[in-house]
Amino acid sequence: MVRSIEVTAVLGLGGARSHNVHWTGRIEISLDCFVCRRNGRTTEVQHGDEEGSCSGDGRPGWIARHPAPVRVSAFDSTDLEGSGESGRTVLRAVVDQWWAPFHDAKRDEPALALTARPWVRLHLGYLCPEPLGAGTFSTQTNLGRPHTVGCAQCGEPIATDHETPRIRLLT
Repeated sequence: MVRSIEVTAVLGLGGARSHNVHWTGRIEISLDCFVCRRNGRTTEVQHGDEEGSCSGDGRPGWIARHPAPVRVSAFDSTDLEGSGESGRTVLRAVVDQWWAPFHDAKRDEPALALTARPWVRLHLGYLCPEPLGAGTFSTQTNLGRPHTVGCAQCGEPIATDHETPRIRLLT
């Protein structure tokens, strides 16, 4: 069955100049994987790819990194300037996972459609207006908040996340 998971992050955009903060299309998310029958596996997925990559279990005798039945099915961003909350943007992605019930092969725990300990990392990029350079950064659920990122080119603050990214099972 297909399960859809919504990931939402709110970023405050900082600095005097716009750095054109954008999502790079890459997400890492913890999921319960019925392929390797392990719970809480870090799964990488890139927007546009038909499948992701599960970290598996690198220990001898266990399934190593392998293709995962997961993809990004939707993404959008909303600028909140028009709503009186100037300088904030909301990034939202929907990840579809093909999932079936199983018990963890190592711990004999039942799998869940949304893993028991959800975690996510969104990879972001930016364009510095001066000296015209680009850079990347990420936000994830297990960072101390607030978390501010500065531009590697000009040193100006470009984004602050005051809230932990939200992970929600849709179906």
